[in-house]
Amino acid sequence: MRLADKAAIVTGAGDGIGRGIALALAREGAAVAVCDINVETVAETGRLVADTGRPVLAEALDITDHGLVRSFVDDAASRFRRIDVLVNNAAIMPVSPIEDQDEETMARILSVNLLAPAVFSKYCIPHMRAAGGGSIIHMASVTGHNGHPGVAVYGATKGGLIALARGQAMELAEDRIRVNTVSPGTVDSPMLHNFVKENAGDPEAALRAFDRLHPIGRVATIGEVANVFVFLASDESSDITATDIRCDGGYAVQGRQPTE
Repeated sequence: MRLADKAAIVTGAGDGIGRGIALALAREGAAVAVCDINVETVAETGRLVADTGRPVLAEALDITDHGLVRSFVDDAASRFRRIDVLVNNAAIMPVSPIEDQDEETMARILSVNLLAPAVFSKYCIPHMRAAGGGSIIHMASVTGHNGHPGVAVYGATKGGLIALARGQAMELAEDRIRVNTVSPGTVDSPMLHNFVKENAGDPEAALRAFDRLHPIGRVATIGEVANVFVFLASDESSDITATDIRCDGGYAVQGRQPTE
């Protein structure tokens, strides 16, 4: 129970990696507030967290509505009496060359993936300061390190999160609030399966190609990524801030795009 008596917020927790992170935090003792734009899936995540026996707040939320973000954070702090951990996981990844991407889509990617994490941080920081410290963890990506065709704006937001975390870490060090990023490679998640279904002629061949891109010979599991977030949320990482942890099976070192 490495997170006993702590309270966490996880965005984009309706399914996939976000749900996995929320459940991992709860299993380690944290009370967890989860949000997602999908009403049904975030409600299911809430039920799964409740099954661990930990307190939970689950709410459908458009994180580009900053008034709703502030209300959600305040509701979580009121219910749990504190906020110790913020996981900014929510993201969207439309795939197309940048010249074919309309400005509205670009603005939406920036708003969801980069601006919303800054806004969530803004409203969580006072509660963390009151609790004596905390941990903010942004979900970055190998696309923030390597160039990838079709997801240039998405990758820019992930690189932006790495820079955001470094600046926040310097601002908040005296308050004992640590800020880090996690950069997964490809993860066996609903996002991956939706991606290959929409963009690959042979989805099974594409999945095998993604496995081959990782030096360890396979993509990551959701649980492997969630474990990194538990570590950064816990006191075991008390001296780690302004750091990006790549859990990518070596992908960022030799990263290439699939050819199938």
